[in-house]
Amino acid sequence: MDRAQLADFLRTRREALQPEDVGLPRGPRRRTRGLRREEVAALCGMSTDYYGRLEQRRGPQPSEPMLGAIAQGLRLSLDERDHLFRLAGHNTPGRRLRGGHIPPGMMRIFDRLQDTPVQVVGALSETLAQTRPAVALFGDWTRFTGPERSIVYRWFTDPRTRRVYPEEDHPMHSRVFASNLRTAVSRQGPDSEAHRMAEELRGRSEEFARLWSAHEIGLSRPDDRKRVLHPDLGMLDLQCQVLFGPDQTHALLVYTATPGSESHEKLRLLSAVGDRPPYA
Repeated sequence: MDRAQLADFLRTRREALQPEDVGLPRGPRRRTRGLRREEVAALCGMSTDYYGRLEQRRGPQPSEPMLGAIAQGLRLSLDERDHLFRLAGHNTPGRRLRGGHIPPGMMRIFDRLQDTPVQVVGALSETLAQTRPAVALFGDWTRFTGPERSIVYRWFTDPRTRRVYPEEDHPMHSRVFASNLRTAVSRQGPDSEAHRMAEELRGRSEEFARLWSAHEIGLSRPDDRKRVLHPDLGMLDLQCQVLFGPDQTHALLVYTATPGSESHEKLRLLSAVGDRPPYA
């Protein structure tokens, strides 16, 4: 662990970030160059004291999950993330871990849409980031670990996952989710996490096994419409706009409603109803 270089690298990356880059207000009295330490610590999900000790060349060696959180909080590129791991005395993340790192450009868009339901998902349909309105709409999907991180896996193994969508839409969602996983397997190959997930689902879900045997790939919904069933607000008729990253492994999903519609008004009420309980 190169404490001096690690501290300098963190400081320079922090000072290079502006409040607007991460969706924070600048404020009239800001004198700090770049972000404050407490702001970066909040973005990384850690205490200000812990982050401050790293910049002060003291404190324990960060774990790999902690470094991943720092890399995301500082909006690092993959090359910068690898450099961070080396400075902290760790091997660079393999391809599997890279999939959880959201590209900085996509994070900049995400940061500017904090008043809108937005989710960033990975190649296996795992939710990597959510705005507060998205948590109020769907629930906190970033809290899952292991294969449960993927909504495809949860869809076919845990019936509670389906409560977010009306029952008449379930067959369509099942086909799309199976097709999405088929696309991931095609891109990643037979020795991949996607292939292992497909094999496990074939053994656990008769519905998935039937859909998998149909070999549908690249299947998309007939339009961008998505209906969401909320426990307090009822049905919301939404449009889902999708923006893919440069390598096609990440997607930013933005949910909107037609202005003046009942669903548009319900979206405005999300901040009042609070976070959606798990599996509600």
